[in-house]
Amino acid sequence: MEPFEIIEVETATVACDGGGGPLGHPRVYLTLSKEGEIECPYCSRRYVLKEGAHAAAAH
Repeated sequence: MEPFEIIEVETATVACDGGGGPLGHPRVYLTLSKEGEIECPYCSRRYVLKEGAHAAAAH
């Protein structure tokens, strides 16, 4: 099954709220895996690290 939407990011942590304003979901903060991607458990958007980006891990 294809993901709902693929979004390229340049940071290791992303915030997702479903993008639908009042029709979205609670904002969640997600941390990319070592492979450079994460899927939102609410809306199935997939966030992937943009090619060439070097996301620093949060301390």
